[in-house]
Amino acid sequence: MHPLSNTRLRYRSVTLLATAALSLLAPSAAASPTPPRPGAEATRYAYECSRAEGPWACLAHCESSGRWNANTGNNYYGGLQFYQPTWVEHGGLAYAPRADLATREQQIRIAQKVLRNQGWKAWPVCSKKVKAAGLDGYALLPVRITHVVERGETLSSIARRHHLKGGWKSLYKANRKTVGPSPDRLTPGTVLVVPDK
Repeated sequence: MHPLSNTRLRYRSVTLLATAALSLLAPSAAASPTPPRPGAEATRYAYECSRAEGPWACLAHCESSGRWNANTGNNYYGGLQFYQPTWVEHGGLAYAPRADLATREQQIRIAQKVLRNQGWKAWPVCSKKVKAAGLDGYALLPVRITHVVERGETLSSIARRHHLKGGWKSLYKANRKTVGPSPDRLTPGTVLVVPDK
């Protein structure tokens, strides 16, 4: 056998082996799922999302992929993508300097004010996608803000953190059953309801 023939034979064997291995690893066109039909699926998802999760969660999913701390550098912030002047105009600074620094519940409270003033047109594309207009009553329901007590916290420190006008007394009044008769003794892990300002 000629020395070059042996090299060619080895090269062919390696090539065949590599081709066989790659064909096992590469997905076949027949195995890939059929893409969803446009229109019907999206409409059904929007309806189900709005009914199951409520308009704010769905709107945030559309606006920011559900990231309530979104800050992509486009001058829109938070899960509902607040424009900074809108955040300021509707009282957002009471919670945080920008929407992405506020909690989900705080963002929803400001969004409710925006909804009352501007309607769903404040979120022109996504409100249509999630069919939010039919959920006005649900969207305006009060949002409960809660606070989980951490070691070393007091009603006063929690009230300051949430900027409560009535201070620790309003926080205690809203949580008397949970806290018990001694407002100066908070157990870490206790969930308190933060009353509206």
